Amino acid sequence: MKVVVLGGTGLIGSKVVERLRKHGHEVLPAAPSTGVNALTGEGLDQAMAGTDVVVDLTNSSSFEEKAVMDFFQTSQRNLAAAEKKAGVKYHVALSVVGTGRPAFATSGYIRAKVAQEAGIRAAGVPYTIIHSTQFFEFLNGIAGDGGQGQELHISSGLMQPIASDDVADAVTDVVLAAPANGIVEIGGPDKAPMAEWVQRFLTAIGDTRKVIADPKAPYFGAVLEPGTLLPGDGARLGKQDFKTWFAQSIYAKQGATG
Repeated sequence: MKVVVLGGTGLIGSKVVERLRKHGHEVLPAAPSTGVNALTGEGLDQAMAGTDVVVDLTNSSSFEEKAVMDFFQTSQRNLAAAEKKAGVKYHVALSVVGTGRPAFATSGYIRAKVAQEAGIRAAGVPYTIIHSTQFFEFLNGIAGDGGQGQELHISSGLMQPIASDDVADAVTDVVLAAPANGIVEIGGPDKAPMAEWVQRFLTAIGDTRKVIADPKAPYFGAVLEPGTLLPGDGARLGKQDFKTWFAQSIYAKQGATG
C-alpha cells in the first residue's frame, strides 16, 4: 500500500512515516522541503500517483485568522482535487478535540479547522478525522502564551494532554483500519486544569515562574469551558503519563547534559 503523509517531516509525521514503513508500506513523507506543498499545489499530482491513502498532518505557519483559514481551506481543496484525480481510496486528517464546540466559536484557528473538516466531508473520499487533545510537547508554548512576567495567567479549563508517540501510534492504527467516515478521539491518560499542567512542566524544567489559574485566560483566542478540551466517552487514551513523557523528552535530556 502506498501512503502519502503530508507534514511527513514534522513531529507527528516523521513518527507516522517510520511506523508505517515498519509495517511494510511504501510511504512518501510530503512537505515543502521534499517538493510537495498542499497550499500551493506544488508536487501534489506527482505525489498522489498510485497512492492508496493520504494522511494530512499539516498545520499553518501563521495563526492569524485570515491566514490560517486560507491555509486549511486552500490546502484541503488542493488535496481533494489531487486525490480525486489519482483515485485515492482513503483520507486521514489530524484535528483538535473540541473543534465545533460552542466555546471555540471565537477562535479563528478552530473555525479554520471546522472549515477543513467540512471540506473533507464534502470531498467524497472515504475518511477518518482524528480529534486529538493537546500534546505534552505543547506545554512550553502554552506557557509562553501566558505572558512575559513572573506570573503567567493560564486557563483553568481541563486538559488531557497526550504524548506525540501515542498520537503517532493512533494515527498509524487509523491509517491501517477501515475508514470511519466520521471522527475518532484520542487523549492522554490523565486530566487536570491547563494551569496545573503548565506549572508542573515549569517546575520540572526548573523554571521559577508562577502560574495563575485564570478561568478567563484565552486559549487559541477562546475562553474555555471546563470540558472544552476533553475527549468524550470511548476515546482512545495514550499510555504515557506526564512523568513517563518528561523522562524521555528533550527537556530531560537537556537537563542531563546541561
